[in-house]
Amino acid sequence: MSDEERGDSLADQAAAWVPPWNRPRPPAPTATTPEADEAAVVDEADEAAEAAVVAEVDEAVAVPPLAPRDLGSELPLQGPESSKISEESVESLEPGEVDAVGEVIPPAGAGAGAGAGAGESRAGGVPRREGVGRRRVTVVPEPAPELPDAELRGALEAILLVVDEPVSELVLAQVLEQPAERIGPMLDEIAAGYTAAGHGFELRRAAGGWRLYTRPEYATYVERFVLDGQSVRLTQAALETLAVVAYKQPVTRSRISAIRGVNCDGVIRTLVTRGLVEECGAEPDSGAFLYRTTTLFLEKLGLNTVDELPPLAPFLPDDVEELADATR
Repeated sequence: MSDEERGDSLADQAAAWVPPWNRPRPPAPTATTPEADEAAVVDEADEAAEAAVVAEVDEAVAVPPLAPRDLGSELPLQGPESSKISEESVESLEPGEVDAVGEVIPPAGAGAGAGAGAGESRAGGVPRREGVGRRRVTVVPEPAPELPDAELRGALEAILLVVDEPVSELVLAQVLEQPAERIGPMLDEIAAGYTAAGHGFELRRAAGGWRLYTRPEYATYVERFVLDGQSVRLTQAALETLAVVAYKQPVTRSRISAIRGVNCDGVIRTLVTRGLVEECGAEPDSGAFLYRTTTLFLEKLGLNTVDELPPLAPFLPDDVEELADATR
């Protein structure tokens, strides 16, 4: 064979070659044995049974088609009605489902008593829920129990023994968690008991509150113990100025100086520094500062208000106002 004939035969073979995956498969042999026929019958029976079960399930869970609705003929809800949940949608829920507020619908029979008491119940024994958007009830803490009179008395005495300024009845009631109506009568009873027993101290109202004070008849002994040779008294000029402020308040510096007949600017500064006198505004006409006594002044004197100051008229001359006007 020549070289040309050999090349043509190879080209023909290459062109006629078909890949294995493109070659046609031989037809599968049909089973003709009795065992194969019996297996085919069993497979057909199983497929029929499965088809019957699927049909039963589909029929059980089948949902009826919704009736067509004309959306164009319905008006949209307006105002608060658009945020309400219809009663039908609540009643259509089945036991175990969750409603719009996140509550689970109880099973049939549960809560039937509550539904009957409310007067209405849904089908299946599930009570009707009135108002989906109910408010939660705020739990009010129980009030503190009332203390016996003996314990209340002891508690008040203990507090009054350590206070450094008069304390009001309202503060005592808040601290002890007791009604304010019990505090006042109990303090009056304690004060009367101290006076009747003749103690060296007494309970008095002062500066709008209550505080323990030593009795005036024992003042010399208390001064001897507290002062111990130290002089903390106010000067005569300070006492006179303080008296003028107490009886004439609110009063200006010029008015005080006119009554006393001397300049009292330095004395006023001393009284302000000690907390016995304070500024309380300005005079409308002249713009001068006005001065008045403080709560500390009432506390030191054991007074509740300045109205309890003794009358000044018996200690003044009849023409005091004329003298004051003349010295202006």
